[in-house]
Amino acid sequence: MAEDPTRTPTRQLLFGAVASFLVGWTLWQLLYAGFLGTYWLWPIFVLIPDAWKGTYAFVVSVYAYYALVIGGLSFFFGRLGHWPEVVRRARARVRSLNESAGAGPRPATPPPDADPARWPAVRAAGAAVVADRLTDELHAGRLSDVDHARISRAWSASRQPYTDFINDVTARGGAAFAHGSGARDLPARRAHHDLVVGQVRIGTAVDDGDRNPAEYRGAGIAMNPDVLGTSVLVMGPRDGAVRVIEPVVEAACLQALTGSTAVVAVTSAGSRLAADECFDAVVRIGSPVGLDLWAGTEEIDVAAAMLAEALVGDLVDALPGGDSRRAATALAQLIGPWQAVHGVLPSVPELRDLLDGGAVLTELRRALESKEGMGAHLRELDAHERQARAAGGAAALLAERIALLDRPVFADFFAAQEGSNRRLLSLRALRQPGARIRVDLPERAHADASRILARLVMAQFVECATDRQHQDQDVFTLLVLDEAAQTVTPQALRGLQRLAGRAGVVLALRALDDVPERLRSPLVGAFGCRVVCTGVAPWDAALFAEAWGTAWVETRSVTDRQLVADEPFTKVMHGLRRLVTGRAVTAQSVTVRREERQRVSASELTHLPPRHAVISMTTVHGERTPPILTKLED
Repeated sequence: MAEDPTRTPTRQLLFGAVASFLVGWTLWQLLYAGFLGTYWLWPIFVLIPDAWKGTYAFVVSVYAYYALVIGGLSFFFGRLGHWPEVVRRARARVRSLNESAGAGPRPATPPPDADPARWPAVRAAGAAVVADRLTDELHAGRLSDVDHARISRAWSASRQPYTDFINDVTARGGAAFAHGSGARDLPARRAHHDLVVGQVRIGTAVDDGDRNPAEYRGAGIAMNPDVLGTSVLVMGPRDGAVRVIEPVVEAACLQALTGSTAVVAVTSAGSRLAADECFDAVVRIGSPVGLDLWAGTEEIDVAAAMLAEALVGDLVDALPGGDSRRAATALAQLIGPWQAVHGVLPSVPELRDLLDGGAVLTELRRALESKEGMGAHLRELDAHERQARAAGGAAALLAERIALLDRPVFADFFAAQEGSNRRLLSLRALRQPGARIRVDLPERAHADASRILARLVMAQFVECATDRQHQDQDVFTLLVLDEAAQTVTPQALRGLQRLAGRAGVVLALRALDDVPERLRSPLVGAFGCRVVCTGVAPWDAALFAEAWGTAWVETRSVTDRQLVADEPFTKVMHGLRRLVTGRAVTAQSVTVRREERQRVSASELTHLPPRHAVISMTTVHGERTPPILTKLED
């Protein structure tokens, strides 16, 4: 626990106690020797009868009076030198030393079941041979922290008689239950990780009494799935944001090797958050892996909602109802009849032709009329044609946006080629523990299309992460968006609220200028963890300062007034006190107020030191931290 900054330092306390003792002892010696007169003995002459002089009773009475005077001097100079506080600290120090001495002797060899390296749980279950194999691998340097976490997870999931666990460990040792890629570690690590609790270190709380509460000063700041499960919003220039996002992505890829996490990272081409070797699949233009436009779903309404959000989710002001749901209805009216005829959902070129209307719609109508039981789909087509003719409909916007993806450069991005090794990746792969996916967007060459793709990945992730029916409930799924301004839509914010703790989103924003003004406050409020990096704009800082709210603080106003003594004795006592304390004698007037102040001001956020950030975190269990000034890891 941090030391109270108002507490008097021990060295100063001891000096004051010794000085007050010496002054008191000197004063007594002067009194006893008569150098200060005999006026202090008048109670003896007044109270003791003359008949007692020269008797034993007189001697006892005099020494009793001396003891009384010594006691008074001790009380006065003890209070002046804070002797009781010295005694309390001395007792606390002795008690601490005694406890340390009592805890010092330890057995030379700890019990086997108390050493985690000897796998006590496995040994207690009767698999001592397997435990010995793992212990030998560890001592030989062939068992890493990733191996330990992965095998421990497999052990927790195994059931009696543990046949599969025993056979796999016996055959493969530390490589048992390996990740699908065969990797047992990342090519390189830059951050500090603790795979036992799933933490990655982000930085260190600044030891500053004016900026951080006492209990956080100097403490390490880390994130784990319990924090990431409330989602993280990182605000600020790229240099600062990367210092937060890179460790999180590295930790997610590392934890994926243990089978506890699945991760999707969306980055701009050239600004990779981790090496290609850290991922199982990298989706980019020209790579052998493409993106499934429909995320592997066959549900018409779900597929239409995801694609509509991607295409027109940012046009909240131009859409009827202020979101993408009307556009999703327009898409469903087309892709439903198409699936009924062809058995699959349309490709990007086919969808563009459908939205443009004309001959393709006529052929689709004829195909539906030639089949029985297609009356409902025909009515869907009729409704679509009526809405397409109405002014302000969503069909025109959808056709304009889908044209951005129907370009030669994206010809293979959403298509698999027969007879080749090219395949389409569906975010339904997040159902598999350990999935590691990165999507590189051509932000510089195709900015508008890249923003559509970012919204598409966001919509597909939310849908796949919330569909937990066939997914391992113990697997944490994470989406990281390196530049997320164009993904902030009303539907996306509603989707964040649907993530139920076992999934999270990390969004990085350079500024809020690209976010619609009416969504800025809901955006900041939707995230349980907020990070403001050095270099944030003043108007953005004001919004975060408001979101962090206020707190009641106690302020003390102390007014000092120097006391001027008139009497000789008072002057002497003031001089003694100045000698002991080193300060003039003053009278203090203390005023205590309770007032409500912002936890952190917009000015403080705007003027953060380089490579610093203010971080507040919330866990999925509801535990919260105040905004903490943190020095980010290099």
